[in-house]
Amino acid sequence: MSDDDDELTPDEEEAWCAEMRDQVVDYLQRQPGRHGQVGEWPGWRMAPYVSVWAVESLKAPGSVGWWVISGDLPTDYCSSSEDCNNPRRAMRRFAESWRRAIAATPEDAATLGDTCLPVEFADMLASRADFLLEMVRDDELWPEDVPDRDSSTNLH
Repeated sequence: MSDDDDELTPDEEEAWCAEMRDQVVDYLQRQPGRHGQVGEWPGWRMAPYVSVWAVESLKAPGSVGWWVISGDLPTDYCSSSEDCNNPRRAMRRFAESWRRAIAATPEDAATLGDTCLPVEFADMLASRADFLLEMVRDDELWPEDVPDRDSSTNLH
């Protein structure tokens, strides 16, 4: 890392993104169902904390069918048809889903809702959900025109 502990050098960011992509591919291989290609670069990122990846639809090749989130938080996915048709909406959906899972978990449960995370992770999951919602609300983090490399549909 550079002098500022939160800032990655371009080479470190490139390596982190490659690691996150590998993590996403690995995660998807363990999930039920089939999926298309994972984007070569995240649709959105704040390295080294969070990245959101486009996953190609098998029903409509070349378009986004799924979004996957990875980083310093649980890896999770959502369908683009679930009101998460871009990285920002996907992040909101992940955060809200995690909050619902925590709220709906009975006191005697072993896991947090359908997340499969142990109940001991509730505080961590809540803080990550709050972090995501804070970023979603920050319009400066979501420029209208992003360079091609940051394209949310960078599936090729």
